[in-house]
Amino acid sequence: MYELIPVADGPQYDEEAEQRFVEEWPEFIFHDEGVAPYRERRVQYFSDWEFYLVSSDERLIGGCWGVPIAWDGTVGDLPGGFTDTLARSVTSYEQDVVPNTFVLMAAAVRSDEQGQGHAGRVITAVRERAIARGLEQVIAPVRPTLKSSYPLTPIETFMYWTREDGLPLDPWLRTHVRLGATLLAPAPASQTMTGAVADWEKWTKMPFPSTGIYTIPAGLTTLTIDREADLGTYVEPNVWMRHA
Repeated sequence: MYELIPVADGPQYDEEAEQRFVEEWPEFIFHDEGVAPYRERRVQYFSDWEFYLVSSDERLIGGCWGVPIAWDGTVGDLPGGFTDTLARSVTSYEQDVVPNTFVLMAAAVRSDEQGQGHAGRVITAVRERAIARGLEQVIAPVRPTLKSSYPLTPIETFMYWTREDGLPLDPWLRTHVRLGATLLAPAPASQTMTGAVADWEKWTKMPFPSTGIYTIPAGLTTLTIDREADLGTYVEPNVWMRHA
């Protein structure tokens, strides 16, 4: 048996969660400066939308977090992606806008528990909580894990690649589809990460000897390096998905 518990109710898992879940993401993903102005307020306003998945023997299995927003249900009213969603949720809360949609921002399962259906348990449980609390629409800016093998392919093309059984080629998109989600729209500029050349060399463990465009480990698209400006810019695409 497994239970989704609020992070606030499981402080004993905090240290392990920080270690376990950070390792599932590339270092550069934590350097989106557009997130910084909203990070602390997001935690202050929406701490009740952070969860751990734990087993009956009190073992930490996974976790997720999200935010509520107001969305009219059209592609045109979708946030630009991850960062824009965070900004909308915080500013809307401060303006007393009533939300009607839950956005699942991130979900992770510890590496030694993957492949056992836990991701589906996390997504299903948080989706049910959102609906029970009056957020009738559930969407997610999904980071397709296999996209890093095709960094030169536009996200608008990649998101529609399928296997012979008709399910998405990408395993993370496929997990969502199997849970009833549908592809909604590409989010070609979901997050933007910038840093000095030395920063990018540290984050990727790669040298960047000259100005140019590079493919990087775990990058869903390419990194642009400007040696003269001492700047690296990476714009990460996601895929908007909608859960029934």
